[in-house]
Amino acid sequence: MGNSPPTSMRLSNDATLNQIQETISDNCVVIFSKTTCSYCKMAKKLFQDMHVNYTAVELDMQRNGSQLQEVLQQMTGGRTVPRVFVNGSCIGGATDTQRLHQEGRLLPLVHQCQMRRTENSEQPCSLP
Repeated sequence: MGNSPPTSMRLSNDATLNQIQETISDNCVVIFSKTTCSYCKMAKKLFQDMHVNYTAVELDMQRNGSQLQEVLQQMTGGRTVPRVFVNGSCIGGATDTQRLHQEGRLLPLVHQCQMRRTENSEQPCSLP
């Protein structure tokens, strides 16, 4: 026999992956965070100061938080929090986010997502 995880573990991870991907695709900015983490607070404050709405998923408040963190590690290569996603892509942690902002590259990423969403919501309905 190989070293593959049990089927129930794979199914559970698949559901967790789907949950993460859905959250990321439904929101321009998602921060996977822990309520007690100072780096997470720094990342959230950065977006607050820029007046950018974000969705925070507090892993320490989720029933499956450790599993979410495990799947995020598989997706991004990093286990630490925060894991910040903008416009569907992981941009890294708090210091990565701060650096992008200082370089003037963070807000254009956010605006790109917001513009795309605005364009999609203004599509006229087609009548039968």
